[in-house]
Amino acid sequence: MLKIKDARVVVTCPGRNFVTLRIETADGLYGLGDATLNGRELAVVSYLADHVIPCLIGRDAHQIEDIWQYLYKGAYWRRGPVTMSAIAAVDMALWDIKAKAANMPLYQLLGGACRTGVMVYGHANGQTVEETVDEALKYQALGYKAVRLQSGVPGLPSTYGVSGDKMFYEPADGALPTENVWSTAKYMRTVPKLFEAARLALGDDVHLLHDVHHRLTPIEAGHLGKSLEPYRPFWLEDATPAENQEAFRLIRQHTTTPLAVGEVFNTIWDCKDLIQNQLIDYIRATVVHAGGITHLRRIANLADLYQVRTGCHGATDLSPVTMAAALHFDLSIPNFGVQEYMRHTAETDAVFPHAYSFKDGYLHPGDAPGLGVDLDEGLAAKYPYSRAFLPVNRLEDGTMYNW
Repeated sequence: MLKIKDARVVVTCPGRNFVTLRIETADGLYGLGDATLNGRELAVVSYLADHVIPCLIGRDAHQIEDIWQYLYKGAYWRRGPVTMSAIAAVDMALWDIKAKAANMPLYQLLGGACRTGVMVYGHANGQTVEETVDEALKYQALGYKAVRLQSGVPGLPSTYGVSGDKMFYEPADGALPTENVWSTAKYMRTVPKLFEAARLALGDDVHLLHDVHHRLTPIEAGHLGKSLEPYRPFWLEDATPAENQEAFRLIRQHTTTPLAVGEVFNTIWDCKDLIQNQLIDYIRATVVHAGGITHLRRIANLADLYQVRTGCHGATDLSPVTMAAALHFDLSIPNFGVQEYMRHTAETDAVFPHAYSFKDGYLHPGDAPGLGVDLDEGLAAKYPYSRAFLPVNRLEDGTMYNW
């Protein structure tokens, strides 16, 4: 038995807020789990500190599956981002401990490597099409095989995905939510021009991706996907809000552009119909918001039956703990597709020293025991929590809309 002796939550803000769970065993081993929920961080802190940690003390850290089921089924109020982020943090920490106890990198415990590296995509953005393409060329020069393209929309004061910080885009930008303005018509005129220019500049060997961020109706999404087909997108992400999974059937009827969705999903039930009806091509559920490695493996196994590949969310609102967990997961599954990789700031990397590394468009988790990530708690304490909200979005007539 590997008895859990203690657990605590560490909140730090080295440029943005992160919530980290540290679980310690009586044998002296410890594991880390990420519990960050962008804009709602303290809700997960309370869930862990007040409701989860007291239930962990004295349990066997080796019993990962049983503890997962205990926290999920035992709560009665199942699912949801707060619950599942808390469960994910426990799950990651326990896998970290188990792999350290075995003295091997986690991917070896998950079945070993299915590939030599994990293909990642970076974020190219700019106020104009030309600026975005210039940024995409910089990523290509760094060796990236895949690049996400986000451009400002003429006539709109701000646009999702466009930031002055090219490598470290952080949307949670205010102590109260800022308000953005949106026009679907103006946006729809811009994206095909962006892809036309990017394909011409970058050639045929770089994968091009785009995030709609849940802002279109299904028929609008079908129209956009059709207009992008000549430029062979790798995927069109979050084309419409996915609460209504059936909506993707209508998109499918109008375009062969590959579809990706799922960064806001919390359980296999959020994506079951999309996968088994083959309405998507990539499932983007992430380790931290979908119940940890244990549950994400179930989602990937289901997806594999229907030739759906993974494309896990990996923006800077996920700490290096989640990035490492995602890489071990990515390396070990047969139906991996691509991994989002938005680089963290130097301050974040110092707080979370890690073994994963980037080379020629690929990440590798490294071969340190466990996840290969640590937490410098002394340094973390120098960056206290700072309230930060994600923006909200309104149409030009003032109607609340999807951000």
